[in-house]
Amino acid sequence: MNDLSPKSTVSTIAELEAIYGEPLAQSLVKEIDYISDHYRAFIEKSPFIVLASVAEEGLDCSPRGDPAGFVRVVNKKTVMIPDRRGNNRIDTLRNIVRDPRVSLLFLVPGVGETLRINGRAEISADPELCASFDMNGRTPRSVIIVTADRVYFQCQKAIARSRIWDPDAQIERKELPTSGNILQALSTEGFDGDAYDKNYPQRLKDTIY
Repeated sequence: MNDLSPKSTVSTIAELEAIYGEPLAQSLVKEIDYISDHYRAFIEKSPFIVLASVAEEGLDCSPRGDPAGFVRVVNKKTVMIPDRRGNNRIDTLRNIVRDPRVSLLFLVPGVGETLRINGRAEISADPELCASFDMNGRTPRSVIIVTADRVYFQCQKAIARSRIWDPDAQIERKELPTSGNILQALSTEGFDGDAYDKNYPQRLKDTIY
């Protein structure tokens, strides 16, 4: 690949618009500032989202998953997301405390369209609210409450090109390094990657919630 030169680097909005032209009319009309009944249907069928957040320290993009409907639609402007047990880095939560801007990307297995919500988030540790998201006897320690500013769906092109829902496009897990392999390679102290991988299925079962 050739190195980028100043002449090839796009650095202004005018340059971008000269390359891409005007957006299609339908790409603008689909964007609204509330959760319509059609968009609510996507949210309630989605078992997986990606949550993006931002702060001075940097950006974060975090996967979130649960049975379909785990993102609760409260009203036409508000959704709630339980913060399930993870690695305790809490990068997303740290960002939200500093800067409320977030973006959600909803995926529905087998469906080509995706849905986005751009908005502002806050974190609630209200015991009653957290308890309402109990799963398998485990209660999340907090709930992320998102107020929608912009809501719109994305067409099928990216999903179609990636073939992400196509069983024939799936690869064998063994074609990639395991979590244990990666952690052992990066650890500055002795770390048994094989033992980590061997014990992970039971650890996942015990700590998923």
